[in-house]
Amino acid sequence: MWFKNLLIYRFSQPLPFNESELLTALEKHPARPCASQETQTLGWTTPFGKHSENLLQVAQSFWLVAMRSDERILPSSVVREALNEKVEEIEQRDARKVYRKERDTLKDEVMLDLLPRAFTRSRTTLALLAPQHGWIAVDTSSHKRAEELLNLMRESTGSLPVRPINVKIAPMACMTDWVRTQQAPEGLVIADECELRDTGEDGGTVKCKRQDLGSDEIQQHLDAGKQVSQLALHWRDKLSLVLDDKLGLRRLKFEELLQEQADEQGGEDMAGQLDATLLIMAETLAELIPSLGTALGGEEIPQGI
Repeated sequence: MWFKNLLIYRFSQPLPFNESELLTALEKHPARPCASQETQTLGWTTPFGKHSENLLQVAQSFWLVAMRSDERILPSSVVREALNEKVEEIEQRDARKVYRKERDTLKDEVMLDLLPRAFTRSRTTLALLAPQHGWIAVDTSSHKRAEELLNLMRESTGSLPVRPINVKIAPMACMTDWVRTQQAPEGLVIADECELRDTGEDGGTVKCKRQDLGSDEIQQHLDAGKQVSQLALHWRDKLSLVLDDKLGLRRLKFEELLQEQADEQGGEDMAGQLDATLLIMAETLAELIPSLGTALGGEEIPQGI
């Protein structure tokens, strides 16, 4: 259950609901399979899967929720093949050409016919709310999926005043300076991986893995005008991550010491281990987020929070 990616959003106003009100709202929008003519459904499911029936998991002041997306998979190649067969049938039968407008109508009919027979795919996305700290973190690298979860919560609760986290200095400028000087702010250690991007109109990208980022080769790229758009970092011997220029955190990996603590505190019961994991992970992220904000020149916090 350890988060693997992180997109962070700040509450722009105090949350308009409490713990019990949130649980009631989630229960009114449960996850469900797609109906025969639906391409996608979104709803809330249990964050701990079969190990709990609760739609809201609480660890002290932190709340964990899980959105399940059920989606029918209809490959474009299948639709195209069925559409071509239908068009060919009409053209041969009526001895006439099928033009674009009619073809678009036929495509809609084909999709409606194929949808009930399409396979479905389920995907669960976790999100951690920290009302006392003023943020919500979504376990995904996809902004689209994060927005789906935030929109579902707005629909469920009636309001969710959030905006993406923002800092005073552009992450790309900070990361470039860290690699150039080989000095990162306190608590952060530069690892051996980065992405360098030419910010020009036709600029290219260089990806470096398992390399000494202080080497002459990397420094030459920086001297040529490239900037660091992604950078692998270690933080306080607690986790490693890749920070990108949009403030996304990817490939989070919590150190074994934290995982061992969760195992010890949770005991042999799986539900207990999940509770312990949630609390340790949440407390770690509650330290990490302001630490990164400070490293990037300070976070811009909305008024009222």
